[in-house]
Amino acid sequence: MKSVALLQSNYIPWKGYFDLIRDVDEFYYYDEVQYTKNDWRNRNQIMTPNGKMWLTIPVRHEYLGQPINEVKVAQSNWARKHWNTIVANYSRSPRFKELAPIFEEYYLSEHSVFLSEINQSFNNLILKILDVKTPVRKSVDYSLEGDRNSRIIDLCKKVEAQVYFSGKAAKNYIDMELFRANGIEVKWYEYSLPKEYPQNHKGAFDPYVSVIDYLFNS
Repeated sequence: MKSVALLQSNYIPWKGYFDLIRDVDEFYYYDEVQYTKNDWRNRNQIMTPNGKMWLTIPVRHEYLGQPINEVKVAQSNWARKHWNTIVANYSRSPRFKELAPIFEEYYLSEHSVFLSEINQSFNNLILKILDVKTPVRKSVDYSLEGDRNSRIIDLCKKVEAQVYFSGKAAKNYIDMELFRANGIEVKWYEYSLPKEYPQNHKGAFDPYVSVIDYLFNS
């Protein structure tokens, strides 16, 4: 049976985000939904010798209910600052010399003014590095209709998917009966933590930082 998953695009998210994409038949960026402040859409954490540090893309959140794919970046120099911070904290990591040219090209190239496009571009790059071959598309291209349950069901029907994978956080709103009535099985995705690897700090291993920590160090 064909399986799909939908997620909002996040900025350089943790490895589990990409594991979910690997484990479904098709993946859809779900960025026509409401942008949430102080979330993972425009920021993530890297590891430094002094612990975790936020990398945040400054954005202009113009009105309540504004969808993610309409949010614009507020400053143009964010990418160079982020890259300089990454170099300062990962230049001695085992795979930095191998992967640095790839990331440097992306960080220092011209970027879209839209947060969604930036996130998707970076995440698609990371999918290539991880050799994840799952087809990745945008849910906005399917003109979904209805409330948040009906929209997901609408997508599943339009792409002929019988299984919808979701994180357990959605249990508080997923209408299981409605999905079953439409012939779609909901499966709760079990995120697994990456095998422990050396990180560039002296504290306990933290698997929830950005995937770039995993890429540079594993």
